[in-house]
Amino acid sequence: MERNLIAVMVFAASTVGLSAADIAPSDVKFDEGSVATSLSGVAGDATMGRKIVGSKKLGNCVACHQVSDLADVPFQGEIGPMLDGAGERWSEAELRGIVANAKMMFDESLMPSFYKTEGFIRPGKAYTGKAADDTFAPLLSAQQIEDVVAYLATLKE
Repeated sequence: MERNLIAVMVFAASTVGLSAADIAPSDVKFDEGSVATSLSGVAGDATMGRKIVGSKKLGNCVACHQVSDLADVPFQGEIGPMLDGAGERWSEAELRGIVANAKMMFDESLMPSFYKTEGFIRPGKAYTGKAADDTFAPLLSAQQIEDVVAYLATLKE
């Protein structure tokens, strides 16, 4: 009984932030790096996605990427490609796959996997600088991924 209760608690902790409609990080189906199905079952909100991309506490995308639309966010990075025109370069499914786990499309990518909870080597706890514990959750929720995808899809040249 105690062992079953512990297993249930560990599973519940690993799915913190998941709604009933969310696809769990370990159940995401990649097709050559693309993810055709919405992770949350709810359309993304581009306004929220813009906030996530520009937030140093959430996506922190601007640590590595430049986005002209976010010119008010200082210290944008130059490690990754500029995100201007992302909505023309990649389909929604490709954007979802890249944000969820860029390494599935670009195996040499330095981009963190924002929707992954297992298979890491020496993982950390989000952006805290601390080691991961048993409640290791994805960096972004399924809905936040959908919001970022909706925003990136608006970035046209």
